[in-house]
Amino acid sequence: MPTIAMLLVGLLLLWLGVNFVKSPSYFFTISFIGLTNGAVYALVALGYTLVYGILELINFAHGDVFMLGGLFSGTMIISAFHLGDHPSTGILIAAIFASLGVAMVACGLVNATVEFIAYRPLRGAPRLAPLITAIGMSFILQDVALGWKGPSYTSVPHILPRGNVFSFAGVSYTWEKLIVVVITVPVLLALMWLVQRTRQGKAMRATAQDRDAAAMMGINVNRTISFTFMIAGSLAGAAGLLYALYFSEVRYDTGFQLGLIAFTAAVLGGIGNLPGAVLGALCIGFIQAFNEGLRWHSPGSDWTQSIVFSILILILVFRPEGLLGERTPEGA
Repeated sequence: MPTIAMLLVGLLLLWLGVNFVKSPSYFFTISFIGLTNGAVYALVALGYTLVYGILELINFAHGDVFMLGGLFSGTMIISAFHLGDHPSTGILIAAIFASLGVAMVACGLVNATVEFIAYRPLRGAPRLAPLITAIGMSFILQDVALGWKGPSYTSVPHILPRGNVFSFAGVSYTWEKLIVVVITVPVLLALMWLVQRTRQGKAMRATAQDRDAAAMMGINVNRTISFTFMIAGSLAGAAGLLYALYFSEVRYDTGFQLGLIAFTAAVLGGIGNLPGAVLGALCIGFIQAFNEGLRWHSPGSDWTQSIVFSILILILVFRPEGLLGERTPEGA
């Protein structure tokens, strides 16, 4: 199997190399798209990996919390700020940060409520019970969005500037891509600081390692788990805003597909590993962009989901700990 893996990697590198040689400027342009997509996926993937690290639970409703974040953001931009295309810079900045705050708080509360109602009563149950409950909560949140906004897409005005940040040797990097990254990076750094440097972060890591021992040391396990769900929901809310601004439309089922892609990214990087979730999300972002954008023998957008979920299956079969994860015994 290592020989087959090396052969596949070699073919992939050859394909990328040929595309690069044929059109270097276009290759870099597509790479910037992959970086932007990966930044959005990273925020959602971190929510999956945070919850799994604490409870060893795949919260399949997380993608739908992300979808609600996009709807909250889009509604606020349209209804509260009445923004159309090309607003003034001051109003644009105020609208983005106000919508970001609302989306993060609202989705954090939604996620914490889901944990309190659906997952906490099943904490001592067999693993299949909370997994089925998570799938059920996903459909409930979709129905909430469907009843609120209907089956049509909620369109968000193209408020992000789309001019070039720079253009060099045929490679252009536009403002809307930079804004997505500029919002994403501080959020990711703040999360890393929270988990690694704060007292609450230490409680989260202790609870992830051994809930019973953490409780014996005076840590409020229930509050720590609720806080983790709130942080994961806030990350989904931030991702929902960025998705709404960048792609300009959100629908009740948007979170289902993107949530599965982000889950694949978390598994690829190593579920439960924060840097791994970011790495996996960037890899998936680049894979999607190269598959849909490169011109020489690219499968095309019709094959994106098949490729992404094939990667998920291969990772689960041959390296279930992911790229940065560590292999541990079941239940360790």
